[in-house]
Amino acid sequence: QVQLVESGGGLVQAGGSLRLSCEASGPSFSRYIMGWFRQAPGMERTFVAGWSIAGSYYGDSVKGRFTISRDNAKNTVYLQMNSLKPEDTAVYSCATSGKTSARRPYEYDAWGQGTQVTVSS
Repeated sequence: QVQLVESGGGLVQAGGSLRLSCEASGPSFSRYIMGWFRQAPGMERTFVAGWSIAGSYYGDSVKGRFTISRDNAKNTVYLQMNSLKPEDTAVYSCATSGKTSARRPYEYDAWGQGTQVTVSS
């Protein structure tokens, strides 16, 4: 089974940018739909962005600010986050799915440990 490791989180001021990375190890990385989710303290895990062969797709709260991309040669998926807001503060996790355009956590199989993103006002 694929294993995922996120990196790139940190503390940033509102309006700033961060780029998260998710490196995968294991077979057939290019076959998977890749997704990013986030979870703030006391909140449910929510969908942020996904990438499939059909294209990328986003949660409503990040459209126009976040961009997901993928480098199959490096087995890595990225999340470029611009114009960050304090409400973007959360632990961000990547995950794999076999379902096109998956948006719900239960549609994803393997998960990374997550990386903390904190946006100060």
